[in-house]
Amino acid sequence: ILLARQVGVPYIVVFLNKVDMVDDEELLELVEMEVRELLTEYSFPGDDIPIIKGSALGALNGEAQWEDRIMELMDSVDSYIPTPERPVDQAFLMPIEDVFTITGRGTVVTGRVERGIVKVGEEVEIVGIKPTAKTTVTGVEMFRKLLDSGQAGDNIGALLRGTKKEEVERGQVLAKPGSVSPHTSFKSEVYVLTKDEGGRHTPFFTGYKPQFYFRTTDITGEVNLPEGVEMVMPGDNIEMSVELIHPIAMEEGLRFAIREGGRTVASGVVATIVK
Repeated sequence: ILLARQVGVPYIVVFLNKVDMVDDEELLELVEMEVRELLTEYSFPGDDIPIIKGSALGALNGEAQWEDRIMELMDSVDSYIPTPERPVDQAFLMPIEDVFTITGRGTVVTGRVERGIVKVGEEVEIVGIKPTAKTTVTGVEMFRKLLDSGQAGDNIGALLRGTKKEEVERGQVLAKPGSVSPHTSFKSEVYVLTKDEGGRHTPFFTGYKPQFYFRTTDITGEVNLPEGVEMVMPGDNIEMSVELIHPIAMEEGLRFAIREGGRTVASGVVATIVK
């Protein structure tokens, strides 16, 4: 729930599973009440969020009462979560999540289009981590169907002309040429999680080198605290400078998480790009 809050998930619907294993109705009500309190604690509207009680295994086994609960769950998703507006009128950008080779066709990169539209035959840039390279999208596929284009919100595979698998990797982005640049140095505004929120127990200092999670990948970076600030305590809001070891496709306003050992210890936003 904390992670959902940090990355800006606006709506949650809850499915309480395995209720077929609990006979005590009062216990189920108590669990629901605790879930609602927890949601409220993390600034979600706990009193209003739909909570559906059911049994996933029962539904898989074809038991009608539990199948009905799955349908109720999907009805709640449809009614409670509004269809998001797709930023299709902005410059195309897609963070790369995975890279495949299709024999006889070439290299395919997959990901969710963040904004804009990409059409078959258009030239795009591969930005970040490695030197920026140009290529052409020769095919767009979604759920095994060939399409003429992919737009914001779509999970697509894009076939790239003349690009080898080792020339592209997770963490880069596909973008409209000239629309986004790679950067390594920036100033940011960061909130450091408290111990209770799953963050660090101890402060950190200038020279701290955690992982910065941008879009789809972790990049190591070095923290420089402002003059006069010796250390940052869990729970602090701080402005700090960061120097990444690899360039990332970056714009002001881009959000990121700071992680160490696979857990999130802070969340931040790029305030100013330095270089």
